[in-house]
Amino acid sequence: MSEAAAAPVDELAEQVSRTTGLSADDARRVVADVLAYFTETAEEYVRRRHRELQTYGARNDEIFARVGSELRHWPVRSPELSARQLRRIVYG
Repeated sequence: MSEAAAAPVDELAEQVSRTTGLSADDARRVVADVLAYFTETAEEYVRRRHRELQTYGARNDEIFARVGSELRHWPVRSPELSARQLRRIVYG
């Protein structure tokens, strides 16, 4: 991250620390997590959720249906993706 980009992030982390009582390190981690969440691409989200759901024993048919549904409510707008398109993101 460039110095120019780091300044607002540092300010936000300080604000979070001041207003929540979190330590400076914890506040920086929270801010980093939130930024990562909102900068994740649809493809990254699909791959991550597929891995997570597979870990819990879900089958691909249920995974792709669930991920497709989740993308409709995702904070960053994603195009409507079919199960086939989701499979291609995961498996190429």
